[in-house]
Amino acid sequence: MIYPNTFERKIGFSEIRTLLKEHCISQLGKEQVDSMTFSCDSEVISQRLQQVREFRRLQQETENFPLQYFFDMRQQVARLRLEGTHLEEEELFDLKRSLDTICLIVKFLRKAEDDDNKGTKTYPYPALKMLTDGIETFPQLVQKTDTILDKYGHIRDNASPHLAQIRNELARTEGSISRSLNNILRQAQIDGLVEKDVAPTLRDGRLVIPVAPAMKRKIRGIVHDESASGKTVFVEPAEVVEANNRIRELLADERREIIRILTEFAAEIRPHVKPIMASYRLLAQTDFIRSKALFTEETQGVEPEISPSPMMDFIRAIHPILQKSLAKQEKAVVPLDIMLTLDKRILLISGPNAGGKSVCLKTAGLLQYMLQCGISIPVSERSKAGVFENILIDIGDEQSIENDLSTYSSHLMNMKYMMRAANERTLILIDEFGTGTEPQIGGAIAESVLLQFCKKKAWGVITTHYQNLKLFADSHHGVTNGAMLYDRNEMRPLFQLQTGQPGSSFAIEIARKTGLPEEVIAYAEKIVGSDYIQSDKYLQDIVRDKRYWEGKRQNIHLHEKQMQQTIARYEEELQEVDKERKEILRRARVQAEELIKDANRRIENTIREIKEAQAEREATKRAREELQAYKEEVGEIDTTANDEMIERKMKQILARKERKEKRKAEKARKKAEGGDSTANNDSKRQTLAVGNQPATDRTSQSAATLNIGDTVRVKTLGGIGKVTRLSGKNATVVIGGMSSNINIGKLEKMPASALKKDDSPKQVFNVLSRNTRETIDNRRSTFHQDLDIRGLRAEEALDVVMHFIDDAILIGISRVRILHGTGTGALRQLVRQYLGTVPNVEKYHDENIQFGGTGITVVDIG
Repeated sequence: MIYPNTFERKIGFSEIRTLLKEHCISQLGKEQVDSMTFSCDSEVISQRLQQVREFRRLQQETENFPLQYFFDMRQQVARLRLEGTHLEEEELFDLKRSLDTICLIVKFLRKAEDDDNKGTKTYPYPALKMLTDGIETFPQLVQKTDTILDKYGHIRDNASPHLAQIRNELARTEGSISRSLNNILRQAQIDGLVEKDVAPTLRDGRLVIPVAPAMKRKIRGIVHDESASGKTVFVEPAEVVEANNRIRELLADERREIIRILTEFAAEIRPHVKPIMASYRLLAQTDFIRSKALFTEETQGVEPEISPSPMMDFIRAIHPILQKSLAKQEKAVVPLDIMLTLDKRILLISGPNAGGKSVCLKTAGLLQYMLQCGISIPVSERSKAGVFENILIDIGDEQSIENDLSTYSSHLMNMKYMMRAANERTLILIDEFGTGTEPQIGGAIAESVLLQFCKKKAWGVITTHYQNLKLFADSHHGVTNGAMLYDRNEMRPLFQLQTGQPGSSFAIEIARKTGLPEEVIAYAEKIVGSDYIQSDKYLQDIVRDKRYWEGKRQNIHLHEKQMQQTIARYEEELQEVDKERKEILRRARVQAEELIKDANRRIENTIREIKEAQAEREATKRAREELQAYKEEVGEIDTTANDEMIERKMKQILARKERKEKRKAEKARKKAEGGDSTANNDSKRQTLAVGNQPATDRTSQSAATLNIGDTVRVKTLGGIGKVTRLSGKNATVVIGGMSSNINIGKLEKMPASALKKDDSPKQVFNVLSRNTRETIDNRRSTFHQDLDIRGLRAEEALDVVMHFIDDAILIGISRVRILHGTGTGALRQLVRQYLGTVPNVEKYHDENIQFGGTGITVVDIG
């Protein structure tokens, strides 16, 4: 129940109706806006809001929803109930297009998105789809109409054979008349009876010639009309009178045939009149829901959670009419937080005049009424709302001379009705409670009425200035104070609602701001008493302090929320890192398997080369060295997740290789024992028969006998020097004051006395210096500081990088760049592991992000 009858006008809902009508595209939708009613059923309200929500989503997701030809043809269709009636061409055209639109809407909304496992259909817009329940479509009638009307809405020539015959004869007759008139007109122009630019025209459906009044007697025929100025008369020549009469007859025959066709088609429509008229309900509801959706977008409204029981929790609520008004002035509305709960059913708002109390009350009433009418409201998405059966309001002056009611009497009549109708599902809205009479008795009556509302557990938003009502709210369960805040320093209202404490009227401050004499203000303070003034100031201080601490609390809450979001983000990032780690391990496993496969291919190639070289010493040695180098290269790659597997595989490969070589050596030995034709071949096979020892045994023997400080001779150069360092297969030898890193296999141990007798250091130094200079010059002329290894396999890339770094060190380049790309990062990791083993490399790092970032490694060489 809504009270009084002027409720919608008082809270501003009539303006909401006007705004909704502006968004309608048909009279059908406007009628729905006018018939929109207040509902107390939470399911109906939720269904209406869901329709608006789905239509907003529909507008965002698709552009082909049919919104054309929303014609209201109900009256025309209803007329067809009478036998012998028909629709005119224009009416039939509008009926056809509107029925087609209804058919398209039904098809769109009934289109199932997909079928789930249970075999039931799901619809993308279920609430809107329910609008099509019981709606019939008439595609056959639409198709039949297309055979009668053309695309412009005119009757087709072939709508019937007789009509086609009539129009053919009409065209022939009109052509004959046109030719006759042109001949007569041409002759009249030759005779000077008419102007040369004159052409035949129509008057009363007959073709005539315009002539000057003085010449009308010189052309035999009938004068049908004259111009408004009287300077032209229209003559129908006698030669075409009969033909024009025939045209009249044919036009009448055409009209009769068209009416017959339309009447026959109306007879086909007549059995479907009732379902056709019912189908226009879909157009009306679609237009209505669309207007609500557009209004929602305009006011930034939402569809809050609906509870079947009474309650109100509006967060950042905005009065839509006030918002629209202030937007024209480029001002913003201050949002309000309005809450009514079981413990605080009645909100008693106090504060200064023009501070926003009435706006707050109207906002609560208007938004609740809009919601129960199925309209989205401008609040936060976190808002919640209940359902009230009764909404009663007392706002403004209701004095009536006819009913002999004063302002206060009208208020009392409203209070009487409200007390009788109030219950636990009633929302009461009262502005300036208790005013209109002597303040003391008015306040007492208001307090008594408020007590009755509390006893009946009614809900309400009430504004007042009375101090006794503020005290009542503090001392009675179910009633809470609320204050409209006021900036005492700047002397201006803040239009913010704060619950929990009463507000001050700031009467003294406002009087002083408006310019009342200080003497008047001082006398008023004296009348009221210092206790009252001080209590009001204390109240203001409490409100100010509460505002301060409330702000602090909100800041703390905000920081806590931000911290929780940060923690959640970190946890998400940790999960992502863990996911990436697992992916890297998976890629490393795949890469390790590829390396193993490649190692097997290398071994097979080595065996094949040894076979093809027929176990020649140098070929065998070279193949084994290449295999050993590849093994070392593979060993340098970081495959943390697969180290054990790779080591196990490598051991298996090497063991298999050794077994094959032993078998081959055994075969060679047996063949050597059997004797060969060539001593050279004997020597080679014997060399192979001892297994892997010819090249490496002497090296190992030399390595076993050499020590630091031993005197040695370089076999290739003949120089004699002293060993200063041993490192694997290499030894550092000082010859003539110059250190050289030489393979142990190229060294021969000599007695210490040989060093004193040797006179070759200078020769060795000259040879080395000359060779070194030539090598450096050649390398410098062809060297580039950027190396691109993208696309190379790991072993190929590492070999290229090793030579590249050696050349850079040799010719004294301080900085080089290696372009390896990003990819999986394996190539980058392999290169950097090698760089970490080179003593001359001071540091390496990623290139600047602008020049390649992690895809390029910059190497600084000392």
